[in-house]
Amino acid sequence: MQDRLIFLIGAPRSGTTLLARMLGAHSAVHGGPEPHLITPIAHLGYHGRVDKAPYDPFIVAEAARTLVEGLPAGERDYLDALRAYTDHLYGRMLAKSGKRFLLDKTPANALVLPFLAALYPNARYVVLTRHPAAVFASFAESFFDDDYDVAHAHNPILERYVPAIAEFLREKPAPLVHLNYETLVSEPEAEMKRILDFVGLPFEAGTIEYGGEAEGPKVAGLGDPITVGRHTRPMTASVEKWAETLGGDAAKLEKVRRMTDRLDPADLEVWGYPQARLYDAIAAFQGRPLPERRARLTRYRLERKLLVVLRRNIHHNWLGRQLKRLRFALDVLLRE
Repeated sequence: MQDRLIFLIGAPRSGTTLLARMLGAHSAVHGGPEPHLITPIAHLGYHGRVDKAPYDPFIVAEAARTLVEGLPAGERDYLDALRAYTDHLYGRMLAKSGKRFLLDKTPANALVLPFLAALYPNARYVVLTRHPAAVFASFAESFFDDDYDVAHAHNPILERYVPAIAEFLREKPAPLVHLNYETLVSEPEAEMKRILDFVGLPFEAGTIEYGGEAEGPKVAGLGDPITVGRHTRPMTASVEKWAETLGGDAAKLEKVRRMTDRLDPADLEVWGYPQARLYDAIAAFQGRPLPERRARLTRYRLERKLLVVLRRNIHHNWLGRQLKRLRFALDVLLRE
């Protein structure tokens, strides 16, 4: 599978779903749902471990190191075994599709890149970065009803993803091509040609008009449930949306500034967004009232709004106490 895998690397809300749909519209590329195959096996104990499990992860980690040290080829034997597992599943997915390449866009892969590069050093890696403030603003709006505090408490995505992806771009442990979201949506044909040339495929116009028949049947899966599905080609409307939002809301701007101030300027530089110019785009929107946006009210948006409301103070309010009691009762009833 080494020569038939494309890993799309990017933070949540950085445009990976858009790019995956574009690549998946190519006649030789099979996309589909995010398989999440890599992250669990990256934490089996040798390369990384989980902190909580129905077994003792500390003993397992120690046992894994002892086991690998005792193998004839050490870590190479261990990686061969893991690769046999993922090759089999990736291969079956690809065989069913009849395509030449399989695309894996699981966002969490970005957090285990050293392991992934060791497992598949000859796969093709497409790395997509987006303005960090745009990433977080979109994350908070899409999944947390625009509550920046709840979004950051749930997942500090900038502090997690920017250093991890920057290190990968800096070290280049595997073949990769790097592009920015803003350039992708403004110059989609040139960027797609660059990606396909890197992969070794001819350009197809259907990758730009990705909503056409060339993309094939839609497959339900994890990813962007809000905006990508409404469009049939890359759109530039979202490029300055973050600047418009933060330029008209000083409180939100300050919260995002605190996040980016914690990032290494060298990492931001590698991402393609130098810290000294990170907020230049804000000036054009400061002092302007925020435009009234009426988001389409879908079942997904209603679910997210309800979750945000229910999560607030959940560990200390009446609802949280009742849910803990219910969970205890269910654990007792279902215990074997």
